[in-house]
Amino acid sequence: MSRRAPALTRLPARRRPAAIGMTVAFVVVGALALIPFWAMLVGTFQDGEMLIRYGLNLGLDPANAHLRNYVMLFTDSGPYFTWFANSIVLTVIQVVGTLLISAFVAYGFAMYDFRFKTTLFILVVVLMTIPFEMLMLPLYVQTNAMGLSDNYAAILLPFLAQAMTIFFFRQYLVGIPREILEAGRVDGVTEFGIFFRLVVPLMKPAFAAMAILNGMASWNNFLWPLLVLRSPEKYTLPIGLNTLLTPYGNNYSLLIVGAFFSLIPILLLFLAFQRFFIQGMTAGAVKG
Repeated sequence: MSRRAPALTRLPARRRPAAIGMTVAFVVVGALALIPFWAMLVGTFQDGEMLIRYGLNLGLDPANAHLRNYVMLFTDSGPYFTWFANSIVLTVIQVVGTLLISAFVAYGFAMYDFRFKTTLFILVVVLMTIPFEMLMLPLYVQTNAMGLSDNYAAILLPFLAQAMTIFFFRQYLVGIPREILEAGRVDGVTEFGIFFRLVVPLMKPAFAAMAILNGMASWNNFLWPLLVLRSPEKYTLPIGLNTLLTPYGNNYSLLIVGAFFSLIPILLLFLAFQRFFIQGMTAGAVKG
């Protein structure tokens, strides 16, 4: 049997230059996107004083490279791994809760007819256009009035129903035939059973796409946790890393290696769901 020809050689001759040009462009864009990560990796092998003096650079000098920053991270980093664990727990709870609650709301908008349905969905769309900075002060006053200050519930509760996630799920669910629901009801499946046994398996690409986006937003969330948390042992990783920069001294050595390690969970999250990511983001883009 002959080996399968590469994809480019199977294209018509007049389309090959365009395909090659797009491939080269994507490779260049990908290389440019990796430059900051490479600069951060190189910085983890340098002293904090060198980073202050020369800044981040792309060249690694073997004579000055060392592993002292990594040794410090694992032996003398103080509460770094406590902050890391706090961020992991909060991100997992936030993502799971947001996906579940937003999917319930979107399912209602897409599959059921009720009074004020259009008006309520318009309010969801309008909420997407409001910057968080406009909601921040009322949310802060409300969480204090509810006695949730310095509590993880104050971080999680306001964002369990994300307008963007609801909108995305609703648009995805609109493409699912309602006959599936009717078939389930005929077979005696409950409404919750229809959702979990019939609809959720069809939403895997949408769940994957939103898990990545919500996971990144929760992991990198800085401003809101900074407002509501007071106890250092409850800090999330972005806040904890920020405390390494003070008017009395800056620990750049720990900051650079700690920031580099903070990328690992997001990379693992993307690698875990990237198979569904493009499918979920482009769902509904092509009809017929």
